[in-house]
Amino acid sequence: MEDTGERPKNIIIVGVCGSGKTTLADSLTALGYNAHTCAQEHSYVPYLWKRRDPDCLICLDAAAETVRHRLDVTWSDIYLSDERKRLANAQDNCYIYVNTDHLTAQEVLDIVLRAVEDWLDRSQGEQGPQDGD
Repeated sequence: MEDTGERPKNIIIVGVCGSGKTTLADSLTALGYNAHTCAQEHSYVPYLWKRRDPDCLICLDAAAETVRHRLDVTWSDIYLSDERKRLANAQDNCYIYVNTDHLTAQEVLDIVLRAVEDWLDRSQGEQGPQDGD
């Protein structure tokens, strides 16, 4: 991710099925962010997320029990383990990681917004004082 000192222009969200990617993307979009999901969990290309050229990469996670409850599915732990393997590269490179197991959609959004603000503060601090300051 490139720290530009501006609002992230392109936020990409990855995560296991049922972790809240679409809900978070919709909430961020409603607030004026350019946020999109990437189906990295279904791709055998470990860096598929990079093709979306994110300024900020967010990785959401949830336990198998949570996913089964949210999606009303009977997926095995092996199925979700495979998804996590496909997400490993993205998780290693994300700026924001959130386990959503015990969080509401609003709590996830609040965590992400605080992290994005931190991202902005850090990137602005790295630029140093501007002329005339």
